[in-house]
Amino acid sequence: MLFFTIQLRKREVAMNHSKWIQVTSLSLRHYYISLKRKFHEHSKLQVSIPKNFKKYEDLRQLYNPHVPEYFNFARDVLDSWSEKEKNGHRPLNPALWWVNESGEEIKWSFEELGVQSKIVANILSEACDLQIGDRVLLILPRIPEWWFVNIACIRTGTILIPGTSQLTANDILYRLHSSKAKCIVTDASLASLVDAVASECEFLKAKLLVSDKKRLGWINIKEVSKTVSHEHTCVATKSSDPMTIFFTSGTTGSPKMTQHTHSSFGIGLEVNGRFWLDLTQEDVMWNTSDTGWAKSAWSSIFAPWIQGACVFVHQMPRFDSKTILETLSRFNITTFCSAPTAYRMLVQHDLNRYSFKSLKHCVSAGEPINPEVMACWKKMTGLDIYDGYGQTETVLICGTFKGMKIKPGSMGKPSPAYDVKIIDENGKPVPCEQEGDIAITVKPIRPISLFSGYTDDPERTLLCYRGDYYLTGDRGKMDKDGYIWFVGRSDDVILSSGYRIGPFEVENALIEHPSVAESAVVSSPDPVRGEVVKAYVVLTSEYKSHDPKLLTTELQNHVKKVTAPYKYPRKIEFVDQLPKTISGKIIRAKLRNKEWGINSNHV
Repeated sequence: MLFFTIQLRKREVAMNHSKWIQVTSLSLRHYYISLKRKFHEHSKLQVSIPKNFKKYEDLRQLYNPHVPEYFNFARDVLDSWSEKEKNGHRPLNPALWWVNESGEEIKWSFEELGVQSKIVANILSEACDLQIGDRVLLILPRIPEWWFVNIACIRTGTILIPGTSQLTANDILYRLHSSKAKCIVTDASLASLVDAVASECEFLKAKLLVSDKKRLGWINIKEVSKTVSHEHTCVATKSSDPMTIFFTSGTTGSPKMTQHTHSSFGIGLEVNGRFWLDLTQEDVMWNTSDTGWAKSAWSSIFAPWIQGACVFVHQMPRFDSKTILETLSRFNITTFCSAPTAYRMLVQHDLNRYSFKSLKHCVSAGEPINPEVMACWKKMTGLDIYDGYGQTETVLICGTFKGMKIKPGSMGKPSPAYDVKIIDENGKPVPCEQEGDIAITVKPIRPISLFSGYTDDPERTLLCYRGDYYLTGDRGKMDKDGYIWFVGRSDDVILSSGYRIGPFEVENALIEHPSVAESAVVSSPDPVRGEVVKAYVVLTSEYKSHDPKLLTTELQNHVKKVTAPYKYPRKIEFVDQLPKTISGKIIRAKLRNKEWGINSNHV
């Protein structure tokens, strides 16, 4: 399916003697780090020693991003790494490393990445006649072209709008119409859906196809790439210019268009790559996120490449826990990031059958990860899971960083990118241990890494602010040590007989029981208490044949023992699976709406 005619194997051999010969004379620091890694390679209990900082308290002093008037990630970061490669000032580590289930394996250096992205940039500017500020909808699976188009859009100053390959025709129509996108890039699997709605999109003027076959009305990238130049002059983009728009997977209403600038992600995500992921030029970073989710921008583009690390990609058309475990065992992946849902599935396997010889750092994001899952992963692999919390609208808001004490169930401490507070309904900080809204200080200085707003929707944008703060929409509390604990989305908190109950703490209690593989807790109407706790539970295979009535009572008693008795689920429903977003987050709103008889259909 790859359309670029690169004879990689031959070229890599030729490159090794010319371009990379100077690697052996790189600094002793790289040699020292490799020795230190080998020392821990066979140790069951891995030691997570920070490489880019000494302790958490240093982060605010170390994080001091400079935002120039003009900035372009492709020119100022990626091309800079390319020059270092040419001069032998970067370790022998690819920039992009792609594999698939058929055993194909391809590696690109930063120089090669630059060539391929410049080819696509010329196609966007010439064949598609796009200008700076025009919008491009990109819907591709985990294939290399997705990365090439991302960089090409940055080079041309066109605004990228990623979408998942699981979108329907109506989803595509909504996104094309709302964004006024002038170009769409997709593959043969979705081309017919695009054709079915294209006539209703007056702004759409170019359709780019990633395929070995031609299609009427489409520009085939494989064919056009043969005739365009490999040279391209990057446009001059201001740091404040819009760079990308993400359609957020809202729980109610239509998806919002969340807009980021060239600096908010291109510079702001240094906090993720340098501190939370703790990446260096020698690391290989694997993030399993779907290409339609902002987490792919976080950990599959900006954060690792800011640090000069390698981005590892497994095409993996659909999630498969066995494939993930085998991949971690086979390839020298050093840093792994996946959603809590994935870790919950991974620990269902016998992890002692796998050996992760290179893996040193595991992180999770998307929603809070259950302490039970963290403990199980640590017991079987010797590796901690470092939780991180952020949104499409932000970079890392808070997280557990190397060297910190891990408090299972907490989201860690605020990242140096933000001043995080827990505030009340009047916009005032609340005392320690008191629940409130998780918020970010935006006055007098607005963080550079905060989104610029919801595109063409100033009213929704204004609703995100209260006084001097940006509201995340999440509820939480901060303990005396500065750790932040997630309670739930503002609309997920359950009010029962005067008690406020966060769904996550009930889910944590449930998952400690051996019968529970996953659970989702929501409110359910009750004539006496107003609403009560209801749990939707996915059982582990060993318990699926058990009597549901007896198991319900057993789970209720278990929760009463683990947490405050008033929090136990008065209703339990056993289900085969839970509704989730493409990124793996549980859609509690869909279950809650079902309980309350609310129609939750939305685009």
